[in-house]
Amino acid sequence: MSGGMDGHWLDAPLTTCCYAWRLERSDGVTIGFVSHDRDLVIDNLRYRAAPGMVPSTIALSDSLEMDSVDIAGVMTSAAIAEPDLVAGRWNGARLHISLVNWENPEDEPLHLISGEFGEIARSGDAFRVEMLGGTSFLDEAIAPLTSPTCRARLGDRACKVSLAAHQAEMELSQMAESQLIFADLQGRASDYIYGELRWLSGRNCGLSFAIIGGAGDALRLADQPTQPVSVGDRALLTAGCDKTFATCRARFHNSINFRGEPHLPGNDLLTRYPGA
Repeated sequence: MSGGMDGHWLDAPLTTCCYAWRLERSDGVTIGFVSHDRDLVIDNLRYRAAPGMVPSTIALSDSLEMDSVDIAGVMTSAAIAEPDLVAGRWNGARLHISLVNWENPEDEPLHLISGEFGEIARSGDAFRVEMLGGTSFLDEAIAPLTSPTCRARLGDRACKVSLAAHQAEMELSQMAESQLIFADLQGRASDYIYGELRWLSGRNCGLSFAIIGGAGDALRLADQPTQPVSVGDRALLTAGCDKTFATCRARFHNSINFRGEPHLPGNDLLTRYPGA
């Protein structure tokens, strides 16, 4: 949807406007809803009629206060199903809210707010979503804090390691209690500790999970998938890093991009005194 602010159709004698929500999940799924009694096609995307989805008062300002809005609704659409909310498929989704002219949907929309899904609360069949506005990044620290371990994430712009060389696709061979066994690991499960597993098939397809443990051919996830996992499900494994200088230098040969201060004296030096 365009971000234009024309809205000439708002000056018409009769009001023909409705809210339009465009939701974009991190896995690429995009859906739309309108607070109208029939579907509308806007920018080649069909927006489903959903009178049950209503926004709270939208607070917009030119100050540094965070723009925010609550979205409340009832799970009447199969597109926003409870299993997907529980599985985390909507975590971090992008949301754009606009006013559109339902009489002529191709008219320039009046953009209201954009942001990212924050906390999602459920109560029975109802749900409420807190949306974080564009100024929420101001809550982050302006300057990085010193630390003996690396502050970068493996493969990001600061790290610069190519993840393609540290990823592998393989099928699940066996499940043993809370562990997932991949025969193709060939005993290299420890390389993927602190890494990520992304399911490429099965009922959890598209979902990613942090890897917190591994030995031999077995991996242990930080959170168990909400949907059943089956032998033969394919997964993309991304290697992990413990963020120490030794691992950065010896395993990834990337010490020049290490974002930490491994040799900086810590608080233990400050607490020393004669005779201690």
